[in-house]
Amino acid sequence: MASSLTTASPSPAHEKTVFGHPIGLATLFMTEMWERFSYYGMRALLVLYLVSGGVDAATGSQGGGLGFTAATATAIYSVYVAMVYLMAMPGGWFGDRVWGARKTVAVASFVIMAGHVALALPGQMAFFVGLLLVAVGSGLLKANISTMVGHLYKNVDDPRRDSGFTIFYIGINVGAFAAPLVIGTVGEVVNWHLGFLLAAIGMGVGLAIFLAAGRTLSPQSSLVPNPLSPAERKAVIVKALTVLAAVAVFYTAVVSADMFTIKWALYPITVAGLIIPVAVLVRIKRDKDLSAGEQSRMSAYIWFFVAAAVFWMIYDQGGSTLSLFGDKNSERSLLGWEVPTVIFQSLNPLFVVALAPLFAAAWLALARRNREPSTIVKFSVALIIIGASFFVFSVPLSQVAGNDAKVTMWWLVLIFLMHTIAELFLSPVGLSVTTKMAPKKYASQMMGVWFLAVTAGDCVTGLLALSDVKLDGVGVILFQAAAAVLAGVAIYMYRKKVNALMGDVN
Repeated sequence: MASSLTTASPSPAHEKTVFGHPIGLATLFMTEMWERFSYYGMRALLVLYLVSGGVDAATGSQGGGLGFTAATATAIYSVYVAMVYLMAMPGGWFGDRVWGARKTVAVASFVIMAGHVALALPGQMAFFVGLLLVAVGSGLLKANISTMVGHLYKNVDDPRRDSGFTIFYIGINVGAFAAPLVIGTVGEVVNWHLGFLLAAIGMGVGLAIFLAAGRTLSPQSSLVPNPLSPAERKAVIVKALTVLAAVAVFYTAVVSADMFTIKWALYPITVAGLIIPVAVLVRIKRDKDLSAGEQSRMSAYIWFFVAAAVFWMIYDQGGSTLSLFGDKNSERSLLGWEVPTVIFQSLNPLFVVALAPLFAAAWLALARRNREPSTIVKFSVALIIIGASFFVFSVPLSQVAGNDAKVTMWWLVLIFLMHTIAELFLSPVGLSVTTKMAPKKYASQMMGVWFLAVTAGDCVTGLLALSDVKLDGVGVILFQAAAAVLAGVAIYMYRKKVNALMGDVN
């Protein structure tokens, strides 16, 4: 069953509920809302801050940034987003094998808050330390808090489960909507570092709620499902120290040879971001402990993973390629007010909050008539729409190519609306289907695997930017659009095969 705001079934008599859902959903809703407030507020500022003071900054924009080129800024942005989702995998592993989901989320929240505080300090070193801390903390939090939503529903076939994930997803977007309006506007118009400080305060509020209302969460969230044995713990520590030592030796040599540039840091991460997802999927697929049914579902899951990677490759350029275009080439006057560029980052979550209930109601109405599209069909539609959005983007790009002309900002509004519609076909459904199809052995880690699709998609964008491909070139935009549409058509053609592999999951 796909994501829907279904009518809640009668809950156990002893269970405290809010609108038919476990009360813990409200706690996780608020925690994630404030975490996303901090994350999306900072992310709305990121590319603009990176180019500020440089040749690719918009005329009249605030100075005081790092002065990178648009290509380097896009690469840093893409690698940063990729790192956030790459860290979701070890984050899920920590939840499964070391701390349990609840403790991992608490620790991650402290790390994120510290990262935003570092971003609020001036200087390039503090900036990159802060960026690293936010990426690590966000990765640790993401997989585990989503898993904790699943813990609130004792049975996989609980009809409230998909509804709960949709409500949780709305919480994400409430925070994401407010963030650019508050953090983004203050950062872009007043002071970059004050905006980053507001992000730290937002995460602090989310952490306080999580700690104060912890009793409302499922006891299962405090358990370590598959704890490390002493021998395994020792092996992990040895491997981690070995990798850190190798990295330290390598970069010491590069710096000593006076060869270090920002690309020396970015290229290894982007390559790893493409290799690691493949390696993880192969390792899980070849695990002999999985049952035949789990193996079959993993084969189906690979289709969803590839589709999601293509989707996020285009979608996440809303904060880089589209943001830079909006800053330099869009006419943003509205009733005499110059709309700050960051405000456009609020469009997607605004549309999600407005449209998600309509989508959920539509899925429910179709399900009652046994006509709700399967998960694979929804993924196919999402790819076609996201591809079409870049066909639309090519039109204003063609109008400003090679000159300093500006186009109406309503092009951006239309593109972000198309992104949102595509997202609602794919993202809530992907979160839900991951919890349904996850092998028991990899409960939290599979949520991390889902987020690795974002890593793979953003790493493709990062590699293109590092290779000096002009990402706002009409030809490149059309190529990405065509690739997404063709991928959507291909997945639709193989839908029966994928549905068969999924077994009783739909």
